[in-house]
Amino acid sequence: MLSRTADHLFWMSRYTERAENTARMLDVNYQTSLLPQSDRVAQVGWQGLLSISELLYTYNQRYGAIQARSVMDFMVKDESNPSSIVSCLSAARENARAVRGTLTTEVWETLNQTWLEVKRMLKSGEFEQDPAQFFEWVKFRSHLSRGVTVGTMLMDESLHFMRMGTFLERADNTARLVDVKFYAQSKDFFGAAITRDQEFDFYHWSSILRSVSAFEVYRKVYRDIIRPERVAELLILKSDMPRSLHASMNEVVNNLLLVVSDPHSETVRRAGKLRSELQYARIDDILATGLHAYLTQFLDRVNDLGANISREFLVPVA
Repeated sequence: MLSRTADHLFWMSRYTERAENTARMLDVNYQTSLLPQSDRVAQVGWQGLLSISELLYTYNQRYGAIQARSVMDFMVKDESNPSSIVSCLSAARENARAVRGTLTTEVWETLNQTWLEVKRMLKSGEFEQDPAQFFEWVKFRSHLSRGVTVGTMLMDESLHFMRMGTFLERADNTARLVDVKFYAQSKDFFGAAITRDQEFDFYHWSSILRSVSAFEVYRKVYRDIIRPERVAELLILKSDMPRSLHASMNEVVNNLLLVVSDPHSETVRRAGKLRSELQYARIDDILATGLHAYLTQFLDRVNDLGANISREFLVPVA
């Protein structure tokens, strides 16, 4: 396969997954903002969302004060923000158009229809009328795209690069989510300690679980009240939790091995090492050494892995 083709397929999947992840985080923040809470607590939630995407500085430069409507507009409709939903869906569609002949008709039509529909919905004001319904629609279109891809694409290198992009992006997003949300539980973004009550704790942790479709999964696995250390364990180490770091890295490694010519290459070594550490780690050890430090290191290694994949298979990153 040409590296240019593989690059388009890889990033097409990454952008589609990124749009879904953004919709998930916005949806949870929007739903929790409707609960009784102080303005400061609400601001911490929206500020955390911007921090997850490393867009806090850019937002402040463009919008100033953090307000729910401004943050949602920035993360949904702002085409100058490369991580907004409309920008991600546009980038996914453009990458798909570049390799139209490699995709099945169903995959192309799904991505193209998603792009046309999101433009229509934003123009007609449907997002402002019901943000929650819009976020559900974005998630549904991502699920549809992923299902059509697996259900219609030939199981060759094209599919493997698409899957690799999806799960590398998912690992990155889940790590950012856990890192920022755990920090917000103990301190606000001005560094001041926050006192929490039991009711707030429940909504805080349940919102994190819902943002990755893991609320029912948590109940099934642990059959107990929601505890922070178990939330961390579920989202980091559980290999049977679809959006966990461990499950995501399993998929990255498995698809990487299907396209690599040298199973002992540096890219495979780094990916395998990262997966094995997740496979044999214990949450108590991670928490004892510092969750933030662990996740920061994980994100650095995931980004490094993405750069290695680009150098070995795709169009090299400048």
